[in-house]
Amino acid sequence: MPTADTPAWPRDFVWGVSTSSYQIEGAASEDGRAPSIWDIRCRQQGAIANGDTGDVACDHYHRYPEDIALMRELGVAAYRFSIAWPRVLPRGRGSPNPKGLDFYDRLVDAVLAAGIEPWACLYHWDLPQALQDRGGWTRRDSAGWFADYAVLMAQRLGDRVKRWATFNEFAVFTLFGYAIEWGAPGRADRADHLAAIHHVNLAHGAGVDVLRDLVPGASIGAIHNRQAVWPEQDLPEHHEAAALLDEHWNRAFPEPQLLGHYPPRIAAAIEPYLRAGDLARICRPIDWFGLNHYGPIFVKPDPQGTWNFTWGEAPADAPRSEIGWPIYPEAFRDELLELTRRFRLPIYVTENGAGGQDGPGPDGSIDDHHRIAYLSAYTGALHEALAAGADVRGYFVWSLLDNFEWGAGYANRFGIVYVDFATQQRTPKASARWYADLIRHARGG
Repeated sequence: MPTADTPAWPRDFVWGVSTSSYQIEGAASEDGRAPSIWDIRCRQQGAIANGDTGDVACDHYHRYPEDIALMRELGVAAYRFSIAWPRVLPRGRGSPNPKGLDFYDRLVDAVLAAGIEPWACLYHWDLPQALQDRGGWTRRDSAGWFADYAVLMAQRLGDRVKRWATFNEFAVFTLFGYAIEWGAPGRADRADHLAAIHHVNLAHGAGVDVLRDLVPGASIGAIHNRQAVWPEQDLPEHHEAAALLDEHWNRAFPEPQLLGHYPPRIAAAIEPYLRAGDLARICRPIDWFGLNHYGPIFVKPDPQGTWNFTWGEAPADAPRSEIGWPIYPEAFRDELLELTRRFRLPIYVTENGAGGQDGPGPDGSIDDHHRIAYLSAYTGALHEALAAGADVRGYFVWSLLDNFEWGAGYANRFGIVYVDFATQQRTPKASARWYADLIRHARGG
């Protein structure tokens, strides 16, 4: 946390929290919601730790007023959430589900009533299974499916929601879902992965155009995960693996979306899927860059993989979070500066946080000092980046609540609020108090 001797935070800096639909909502088969690809993934034997599912998760579908009250206590100005496509369009297209739309009406109205700005993300990985059955993101038609879904949500919420993101972490759900089998839909196919990259980019461009046309005063962005990619060993083949993963992880989406071209190692492979005018359809003007960042990635070659790279190990002496992710706040600072230089857009840090195995002590409190240390180091690095000229306008903690963490199920806790999944009781952790204090001090309180 900055001291009295350091420059103040900008007065209009946006402090927020983030969540996503499948990770917190639950109510997986209620009120007309149909399965997503993650509902199906959770039923594949061995796919999720402990056989966990998102069927109930944090039960946010029923408990959202309590969660909004927690946000208000924190003093956040903004709440980034995602919309569950299969809740509002159970078949992915065609007739909408009135009860699903009503839920997001209630949520947005309650967020606004609490004096918090809603930031809506259209896609956080939960593609309707009905669309996956038609080929999902491997089909060029998927861009049109997404555009139609964007029309529905823009028309329904655009009178109250002005901050929109098209997608969350393009690279993660395409790479893990279509190339590495770590996520839904659980494929490992080079051609499917390349097709998904290009079609998701087309969908992003179509979504931007829809939001621009239908939401007066919209502020539109896209959310990218970006981390430094470092070779596990100082060997030529490790450096080449790192360069290839860097293109897939950090460059395959922001460069065509913002600069109008694919990075060189990917460009030739994408060529069979490219049609005249596609890059112009993808490269649409947006208003801000959403950055999700946790720590650098170490990589090594994998000749047997879909692509010749796989995750390696950080140095033995590297600082790590409780779940083993490397901690390098200086890499976060450098990424913010590089994004400002390269893309010249305002940046909002839309996810940053630390996972652990937090639990109540004898008195019932949760002392997650490891998370406070992480958040302090990373917000300090952000403050350094601001002082050095990075155009950062806001910061959203991941996450408000302990939730369903994809393949890890409920084993990893990222929330600043503890959730007892047996009772659904919420308990703010020490990090929640720390974050509230940071916000208050940043505002001069």
